[in-house]
Amino acid sequence: MTNTPKRHCVNHFATKNIQIAGFLVLLTAAIATAGFIQSQDRTFKYPIHDMARPQPTIVTPGPVCASSAPSDAIVLFDGKDLSAWTKAGSDAPAGWSVKDGLFTVVAGSGNIATRQSFGDCQFHIEWMVPTELKCKSQQGSNSGLYFHSRYELQILNSAGNVTYADGMAGSLYGQYPPMVNPCRPQGEWNTYDVVYRGPRFDASAGIVRTATVTLFFNGILVQDDVEILGATAHGAHATYSSHPETGPIMLQDHGDPLKFRNIWIRPLGNPQVAE
Repeated sequence: MTNTPKRHCVNHFATKNIQIAGFLVLLTAAIATAGFIQSQDRTFKYPIHDMARPQPTIVTPGPVCASSAPSDAIVLFDGKDLSAWTKAGSDAPAGWSVKDGLFTVVAGSGNIATRQSFGDCQFHIEWMVPTELKCKSQQGSNSGLYFHSRYELQILNSAGNVTYADGMAGSLYGQYPPMVNPCRPQGEWNTYDVVYRGPRFDASAGIVRTATVTLFFNGILVQDDVEILGATAHGAHATYSSHPETGPIMLQDHGDPLKFRNIWIRPLGNPQVAE
């Protein structure tokens, strides 16, 4: 008789312990899920393309430097032809014009993209807005540099031409304005030197690592290892969709005859880790 209550007591507490343990597991999972949802639910101080967003300070750019390609770089334009490029999304030749060591957007011919695919890289490009173009906000001087053909660094005349801050030259379009504005006037050459790290996805197409970009604009740091929020979109929040680790680099035909020269790229391996 003395053993029976004891057995009931043990079973009672065992049951309670199992219930408590189960509750704790569910609670932990709920907290983890809530944390994940919260981490995906970004808050933004300014609406996308908000004209009230403060304009970056205008600064004097660094010295003009037509940079020669390093010995380990892949030259994407050497002043002669666009053989390293195609019409984006096809094998057709790039339809932009080449003359006097530079090439010019031909309005309506379409975006152009590299024949080769690239992932993590160091990238150099020089661009210029001709003096005769009439520029007003996003009109008259617009192009863009896209990594993986989807993540855009804006190209635009931002010397005396005011537009929304997240759409000016040196911006990660629709996401981050440049920290400062070192854009040179129309008729002068601008330089972008970029370090791009692409995103990584798991086997289920889930995001493992977001893309990042660092940009030196005319020798001035304007994007400092910033997290790309997703594929570029106009007037909408960026989102990610799974894609290969490498893809074409694209230049945009926005209908304006901007000029380009001296383009090269250095594919990068994994980030260095201290021994």
